[in-house]
Amino acid sequence: MWLVLNVSLDTQTPNATDPASWLRMSVHQKDATLLPLVRQATDCVVRKVTADPRYQSDMRPDDFSDLVVDSISACARPVRAMIDAHDRMYGNGSGEAFLLGPYLDVLPSAVVKQVKIRTR
Repeated sequence: MWLVLNVSLDTQTPNATDPASWLRMSVHQKDATLLPLVRQATDCVVRKVTADPRYQSDMRPDDFSDLVVDSISACARPVRAMIDAHDRMYGNGSGEAFLLGPYLDVLPSAVVKQVKIRTR
């Protein structure tokens, strides 16, 4: 019995002008490509939250929700980049579904964690 594996060592992001290149990527490769955009959007939200006059260093995690929601519009550019990349890789409409689902589900706790790290 033989086991044949096809392995690619090419770590470059596919050509954005070739939509078919995204189809050849594995889910792991797509997620790895999307991760920096998720980080940029999240970092923007963290910066906006800590710059908000309502922010206080002794806030409880539950008190961050309004600040997080209000910061999304101020971070439109990185959030839009994340949505657009997701759409290119997973199909039209998937980026907004990702934003409104998994991303927003974990964003408040991610922001709380990052704020605590940055304000130590």
